[in-house]
Amino acid sequence: MFKRIWLAAWLISLVMLVYIGRLAWLQLMPGSSPAAVLSQQASRGGWQRLSVQQRQRNLVLDTGRGDFYDRYGVPITGETYSAVALFPIRKEMRGQKEDLIELSGLLGMTEEQLQLKWDAVREPVFWKADGGQLPMRLTDAQAKRIKELKLNGIRVLPYRNRYLQQFEAKHVIGFTSQHPEWLQAVHAKELASGKRKLAEQVGGSGLEKSLDKLMHGVGATSVSYFIDGQNAPMHGLDMRITQPSNRYYPLKAITTIDLKLQNEIEDYVDAQGMQEGAVVVLDTSNADIVAMVSRPQLKPGQFQSSDGSEWANHALKAAAPGSVFKLVTEAAALEAGAVNRHETFFCNGEYGKYGLSCWKEGGHGHVTLEEGLAQSCNIVFATIAERLKASELKRTADALGIGRQAGWHYEEAFGPFAAPLRLLEEEESGQLFAPAGSLKTGGESGSGNTGKRSGKQTAQLEAREQAAMLAAVDGGVLAQSGIGQRDVMMSPLQAANLIVTMLNEGRVMEPRLVSEIRYANGQRMVKLPAQRAQAIHGRIRPATAHALLRGMQAVVDHGTGRSIRQGLWAVAGKSGTAETIRAGTARNNLWFAGYGPVKKPRYAIAVLVENQPPGSANQATKLFRGVMDIAAALPTGE
Repeated sequence: MFKRIWLAAWLISLVMLVYIGRLAWLQLMPGSSPAAVLSQQASRGGWQRLSVQQRQRNLVLDTGRGDFYDRYGVPITGETYSAVALFPIRKEMRGQKEDLIELSGLLGMTEEQLQLKWDAVREPVFWKADGGQLPMRLTDAQAKRIKELKLNGIRVLPYRNRYLQQFEAKHVIGFTSQHPEWLQAVHAKELASGKRKLAEQVGGSGLEKSLDKLMHGVGATSVSYFIDGQNAPMHGLDMRITQPSNRYYPLKAITTIDLKLQNEIEDYVDAQGMQEGAVVVLDTSNADIVAMVSRPQLKPGQFQSSDGSEWANHALKAAAPGSVFKLVTEAAALEAGAVNRHETFFCNGEYGKYGLSCWKEGGHGHVTLEEGLAQSCNIVFATIAERLKASELKRTADALGIGRQAGWHYEEAFGPFAAPLRLLEEEESGQLFAPAGSLKTGGESGSGNTGKRSGKQTAQLEAREQAAMLAAVDGGVLAQSGIGQRDVMMSPLQAANLIVTMLNEGRVMEPRLVSEIRYANGQRMVKLPAQRAQAIHGRIRPATAHALLRGMQAVVDHGTGRSIRQGLWAVAGKSGTAETIRAGTARNNLWFAGYGPVKKPRYAIAVLVENQPPGSANQATKLFRGVMDIAAALPTGE
């Protein structure tokens, strides 16, 4: 019996000695092990500090993310206002009942409701009114009075709101959200070093996503509130603000957007009832994106699906263009010498094959090429399309920037990104014919063993497949493609840039959305210069561009766009109606793309109204006129 008691005592003593030795080692021994950091902190009173940190409650005031500004320096994101912060404090420690009653009145509720909501707080939070997505905005008088109450666990703090309340969120700017899987896959090193956190907000779409590497900043600003083990305030400690010491951050991204014009266009299309579609406004001199509106509206934090449909930017999505594509068909015919611009065609309303007919019953009779564009005659354009080789139509489409992403990009390592940069990551390329990869030639498939081929071999195979595909295109495909139907797809951004290309005598620019990025002190970090698109098949002749511009003027003067002749500026352009299917039901995409003023073009504008019932009036034409009048009435720089 005595032996067992002695053995138990010896074991207990040994365990205690191990624990004491461990504690002494942590307290006194320096080194390079993980515990060394703790021991070094302990030698400077770190254990007391660590024990306090275990009971501190942190609240993020500002994520440190950079902001976006319009071309005139007006903020598009970012504002700071006063809000009430609640910290988890025991009920008996909160303060006088009279002060609580007054606070509840200032917050718009009863004292009992305030206590119930406060009881539910486990971590520091900003106070939100019932149903509100953001912390309640305090007036100066409210903020002053709440500070005077000096309630424990209640503080008036500056809250940094990302998205301004005075206007709707912008698809072109995008949104932020938590995405820990993406952070783990892309930023594992930054997570390991503590530079980034799994719970932080990252760019989910738009510029927020494409510029996330820079805009996420160098750290958040947070406030710490200290409480003891009984959730009572620790007297003498109160609050501590922690913030990055780098004076160059957060960064400022200067966009090409005219915010006032953008907001007025948004209000206008909503008032006109546009439910689905887009408006793109480009500067005709360099293709800078002055406004880009997409509908349905973007509502960050209220998404119901994960497929991207609710935040899709319709200005960047490819859709059937209908008769707007006749500009490309005419350019191809003129470039190939397949038509003379003075040639006369006859339209009796029926093409006689492929099931094609003209939109005008009975036809247009005898018309010239220019009149065929002005009246949007399907017979004229099916005829000239059939005269072309598929390769000729494809070559001209390439020369006009159709069938590839149009937006500003840099294929080599760009500046502070140290990687290729594309500002409009969600932009779709569109197409002219069905993808080449869907065709098998020479016993090989475009998607079979490409992983085992060299880049040169893959390019050669793709070129052979495309050549075979183009050679297989028959007259029916050409006729339908020539009027913007069948497999033809184009985005509103491409349509607007097509107009800019015509106005610049065939020179294709890359629409730019950001002009420069600046440090917090205003010093320039990097400039993103306006640039021309890399030519694939050269450019169209200036004479071809001039012929198309004359045709677009005729459209508005006495053609399908004559309803918009009256306005602040004389305008020119091309309308389009494309037949499509939505959920098994026939629908139309309505287009208008053009420019103004005619004598000294300033803006190129493309409007798309999607999924309208067949037979609907072309709402896009009316919206184009309205948008152009808004732009004409807006002084530069306001």
